[in-house]
Amino acid sequence: MIHLYGIPNCDTVKKARVWLDDQGKAYTFHDYKKEGADPERIAGWIAAAGLDIVVNRKGTTFRALSDDDKARAADANSAPALLAEHPSVIKRPIVEHEGGILVGFKPEEWAATLG
Repeated sequence: MIHLYGIPNCDTVKKARVWLDDQGKAYTFHDYKKEGADPERIAGWIAAAGLDIVVNRKGTTFRALSDDDKARAADANSAPALLAEHPSVIKRPIVEHEGGILVGFKPEEWAATLG
């Protein structure tokens, strides 16, 4: 089963959902805004993909963080709690699938991984 995590109004998440639909891939969608983000799950994503991949430093939410919070985002031990508090700082989308995770939407990578 494919689990897609993100924010529904995010353009990249929209593109990813269209891609999954077009490929006939069944998935569940986890909306951070409605359902929140789990720090333990985020810690697992960081362990699997790396902190620099999971943290979205380009977005307006990250840029608006205090310097202390930006420092928390740069530390693998404190980042999961910060990202749970500010899920817009999580790179989108994140997909959990049988073989691991995908971070961000790259159609070629998704096609190779999810077939």
